[in-house]
Amino acid sequence: MKNILMFLKNKSVIGGIAMVLFYQVVMILIFMTGYSAIPKNMTEMSVAIVNEDKQAGKEIAAGLAKQLPFKMVTDLPLDKAQEQLNDRELALVIHIPQDFTKQLSTSGTKAKMDFFMNQSNPAMVSSSMQSVVTQITTNLNTQFATQTAQGVFQSMKMPAEQAQKLAAEIPTKLDANIVNTNPVPAGMHNQMAPFFLTMVSYTGAMIFSMMMVGAMNALKRKMGLWQAFWSAQATNAIVALIAPLIGISIYFLIQGGHGAEVFVKVWLVHALELFGAIEFMSIFSLLLKDKAIFVNLTLMLIQTISSGATMSREMMPWLFKIVSYISIMFYTVQTDFSIIFGGGKLTEHLLGLWIAAIASMIICMVSFYFVSPKEAADDIEKTVAA
Repeated sequence: MKNILMFLKNKSVIGGIAMVLFYQVVMILIFMTGYSAIPKNMTEMSVAIVNEDKQAGKEIAAGLAKQLPFKMVTDLPLDKAQEQLNDRELALVIHIPQDFTKQLSTSGTKAKMDFFMNQSNPAMVSSSMQSVVTQITTNLNTQFATQTAQGVFQSMKMPAEQAQKLAAEIPTKLDANIVNTNPVPAGMHNQMAPFFLTMVSYTGAMIFSMMMVGAMNALKRKMGLWQAFWSAQATNAIVALIAPLIGISIYFLIQGGHGAEVFVKVWLVHALELFGAIEFMSIFSLLLKDKAIFVNLTLMLIQTISSGATMSREMMPWLFKIVSYISIMFYTVQTDFSIIFGGGKLTEHLLGLWIAAIASMIICMVSFYFVSPKEAADDIEKTVAA
């Protein structure tokens, strides 16, 4: 018992126990709060209805806009709606063509309605929109069959009740033309690939940043403040360029189907992500030293939700939505979606990743200067003396 108590009083063991307890509390709180948005916040997603039919289509579009539990957009032409769908600003585009009424009223012809979906999205968005399309098709087919059959049977002077009963036997009238853009290969591992590739780089950066800050602090007296800092930055850049090749190569070798150009683009994106993540987490390692793991781990867990890999930004609870605008993981995941599978806003997300990386390096530089007052003073004296 005495030996056990000696272990329990050891600082390393106490730190380990604190980490075990902290991880449980933070992870459960963050994940319970973040994932509570599914399916509660699905109504925040935007769906566009593009109606080009001035007769039956007008009434159908109005009915859908009223019934569907989403933010409905009804004032876009088809090309603009498709552009916003590609940019992931819309989750679904419903298109009612100009001759819809004619198709609907022609015997032996199915009325075609187009449903455009962007598969380069979180799996939850794609599967939810597929369910919505199925529900819309079923409901409208029931409505069309009933209305069409009742009109025919009642014109034959058949009793309304009997006409309504026979209507249920009429074949389906609506032909749902589902157009999937930016298709993702089958398998959950493909849909989640942007997140997995981003997560491994970010986790590695968290561990590496602590070690690099320790080395930088140990060598700054020998090298001088800024020699140590810029040498560390060069080392960070080399590691960031080489390290992602391992994980990315494993994914591309297993999955296949992508060309060399896609491989190089994904590699360079994750090199930038790794560099930015090292810089970002080094800030807390400099300021908080051994306690930095508590902040860095918390921010990493928050970013797993705010990355947009499992839900769209519109669905996120307010805290995660705010974090997504400054999140290295968000910009990396969204860039990966566009490069690997297709989709818009590639330049915007890549620019966001660059800004996050550069801003993190500047803040890291300032933090390094202020936590190294003696070395900073020595550098100033050397400069003045020279």
